[in-house]
Amino acid sequence: MTPNDTASSSNDTELLLACERGFAKLKSEVAHAVVGQDEVVEALLITLLARGHALLVGVPGLAKTLLVSSLARALGLSFGRVQFTPDLLPADITGTDVLNEVEKNGLVRRETSFMAGPIFKNLVLADEINRTPPKTQAALLQAMQERRVTVGVVTHALPDPFQVFATRNPIEQEGTYPLPEAQLDRFLLEVHVEYPSEGEELEIARRTTSGREPELSSVVDLEQVRAFGALVPRIPITDEAVRFAVACARASRPGLTSAPAEVTQYVRFGAGPRGSQALVIAAKARAALRGEAAADLDDVRELALPALRHRLVLGYRADVDGVRDRDVVAAIVKSAKI
Repeated sequence: MTPNDTASSSNDTELLLACERGFAKLKSEVAHAVVGQDEVVEALLITLLARGHALLVGVPGLAKTLLVSSLARALGLSFGRVQFTPDLLPADITGTDVLNEVEKNGLVRRETSFMAGPIFKNLVLADEINRTPPKTQAALLQAMQERRVTVGVVTHALPDPFQVFATRNPIEQEGTYPLPEAQLDRFLLEVHVEYPSEGEELEIARRTTSGREPELSSVVDLEQVRAFGALVPRIPITDEAVRFAVACARASRPGLTSAPAEVTQYVRFGAGPRGSQALVIAAKARAALRGEAAADLDDVRELALPALRHRLVLGYRADVDGVRDRDVVAAIVKSAKI
C-alpha cells in the first residue's frame, strides 16, 4: 500500500464516520415533521447516498409528499415540485425557449432565452407521476439517466446533485397511465409506504391538529451531500455480495435455468443489468448509512425487494392467482445461487 493509498483510506474512514453522524441527524430532523415510516426514510436516504431516484407507492394521506419536502429542507437542497396532471406538457417540466425583446444601442432586437422548468432543482418531487400521458413522462427519461436536458438543439446541465422522488397512488386508476418500463428501470428503488401503527396514528392526529408547523433546520449541507455521494462508489463490497446481486437479477429472467418456478410461471420480462447494478450501489449506500466499512451479503438481501420489484413485468396469470411482485422477489432471493 502506498502512502497515497493510506491517506485516501484514512480520509474515507473519516468521511464515512461523518456520513453516519450526518444522516443520523437527518433522520432525527425529518422525524420532527413525519411520524414513523422509519423504513421508508431509510430507503430514501439510501437513494440519496447512491445518487439514484426513488418511486414512492402508497395510498393518499401517508405523508409521501411531506416526507420528500421535509427531506429537502433538512438537507438544505433546492426543491422543485411538479404536480402531474393529464394536461401537463413536457415543456412544463423541462422548461422552454422564450422570445424576448432586447434593446441594444437604441435598436430593439428579438432574442431567445431558455426559461428553466421546475426540474432544474436538486430534489424534484414528481407528484402522482402516473396521472400524465407517457409522452410527458418521457420528459424525465434523459434527465434521470444523464442529469441533463435537451431543449431544441441545446443541452442544459442539471444541478449536482439531481434526484427525482416520484409518488404513485396504487388504488385510484381512473385517469392514470401506466409507467413505461424504460422509466421504471431508471428508478433505483420502489418504496412502498404502508399505514402507520396505532401509536403512530395517535401521534399524527395530535401533532397535525395542534396548529403548530414543524420547523426544520438544515443539518447536512450541499457540499457534504456531494462528498458523501462521491464516497459511496468507493466503499468496498464483498465478491459474494456482488455474485448474489447478479444471481438475483439473472434469476428474475424467465427462460434461464437459474429462474425459479415462480418466475417461469408468472414473469414475462425480468430485471436487466440495471437491476444488479442497483443492488450493488444501494448495498454500498446502506453500508455507508450505517457507518460500515464494506457492504456485504446482508445489505444486498435487504434491498432485493425495493431494487427488483418494479423491474419485473408480471403476466396475467399472476393476477389470476393473486401473486404479487413481492412474492416473486422472495422466490428469487431464496433460489439465487452464488
